Amino acid sequence: MKIKITAAILVSMLFTISSCTDLDEQLYDRVEDGNFGNTPKEIDALVGGAYSSLRGFADGISNNYPTCEYVFFLNETVSDEATIPTRGTNWYDGGQYQDAQKHTWKADNRMILSAWRYNYTGIAKINSIIYQIDKSSLTDNAKAPIYAELKALRAYYYYNLLDLFGNVPIVIDFADTALPSNSTRKQVYDFVEKELKDAIPHLTSNVVYSKMTKNVAYALLARLYLNSQAFIGTARWQDCIDMCQKISGYTLAPDFFANFATQNEKSPEIIFAIPYDSKAGTVGNYMSSMSCHYLHKLTISPVGDYPWSANGMCAQPGVYSAFADTDKRKKCMIAGDQINLATGTVITMDNGEPLTYTEEVTSVADAKENQGVRLGKYEMKAGETWERDHDLVVIRYAEILMMQAECYVRLGSADLAKPFVQQVTARAGEEMPAVIDLNFIDQELLKEFTFEGRRRTDNIRFGTFFQPWWEKGTTPAYRAIFPIPSTVLTTNKNLVQNPGY
Repeated sequence: MKIKITAAILVSMLFTISSCTDLDEQLYDRVEDGNFGNTPKEIDALVGGAYSSLRGFADGISNNYPTCEYVFFLNETVSDEATIPTRGTNWYDGGQYQDAQKHTWKADNRMILSAWRYNYTGIAKINSIIYQIDKSSLTDNAKAPIYAELKALRAYYYYNLLDLFGNVPIVIDFADTALPSNSTRKQVYDFVEKELKDAIPHLTSNVVYSKMTKNVAYALLARLYLNSQAFIGTARWQDCIDMCQKISGYTLAPDFFANFATQNEKSPEIIFAIPYDSKAGTVGNYMSSMSCHYLHKLTISPVGDYPWSANGMCAQPGVYSAFADTDKRKKCMIAGDQINLATGTVITMDNGEPLTYTEEVTSVADAKENQGVRLGKYEMKAGETWERDHDLVVIRYAEILMMQAECYVRLGSADLAKPFVQQVTARAGEEMPAVIDLNFIDQELLKEFTFEGRRRTDNIRFGTFFQPWWEKGTTPAYRAIFPIPSTVLTTNKNLVQNPGY
């Protein structure tokens, strides 16, 4: 088919974007010309391109993967649950992880750039597809559900930007060539809410895996309302409950770890996920190799039939011990002696010391190779390749239950929270507490959603983000959002930096 290069404004906003040759990341600055987009098969291909953008991309500028480098890294390392300490000469990387831990990041931190590019590249892709649908010969009635699905997905990206950066440009016209200015955080909030509400009547009510449906839109609105006070200063707890109660067709998986198995698409709990299939060529899903020690493969396979690991991210001190030993979810972390399956003995590191993961981490600037409890939430098994096949969980039913519980507590009706909390704690093998308060909810969110990339937002909502914790002092309020990346400001002089930076 013929390809027409457009003057997409998002290309300018993302500055010098390299050409993408991977089929998953293809042509987000181009639009198919001619009559493409008029048959169901062609429409599916176009909409599929929007969903493929969720997996992110890498180029000569940055790695922009929601599973690991650096979108996931950013959300985790500024929270109270994870850290990437410097180990000898490894994992210093210009001090970006130390700055994240200490909440002293600057606008040139490449993790921040990665989060910006990930979301705006997805938005640019969707805008290009909407442009193509506009030009198609489909009837208005045929276009309506397609627009709804695309705009709901775009709203997901804008929700991320609202959460991370606050005052960002709203760009929805692919053909617009003007450099945009910031919108206020309230304007972005209102845009996300309207886009989702407008989409809902045209979205399917069915449970459809990894697609935008009514259930997914309700869940995103619930997230928006749950964090409304943090985002715009207006509490909307009851609105969050109302959205949660519209969600149907899901239940908790009896086995907590079924949500994180290699074939986790079978879980009855997952409301929205980003699919991965290494045989189909998906890339970026290698977080399982970003945490454990270099020799950890010997604990997975007696012959070492497991990808190399980079000995990076680990739990912050205090996270592992926050779990009771009876809590089944504690197994999402890897601690203690690491056994070589071939010998049955503890692995010996190159320095002659045993590979024993400790909760203690001496310092974010100078940690030992074995320090820090490691991430083990997603299934790890012999024979895996660098690109894993489990899908990335974005929203699951446990979140819907816990959102309602939190909102009832905040509304002064803790008794109404009990049925929701009980489902979550019972699966974990834990007893219900005598009193359900916000401190309990906060700790339960930590345990239920450890290493799922959402802890920063919870920290901000509960106010703990601004309090001292391990290797961090008091955080000023302006750091609840990140600075607009310095390279983006250089490219677009119409943008104004967020206050405080």
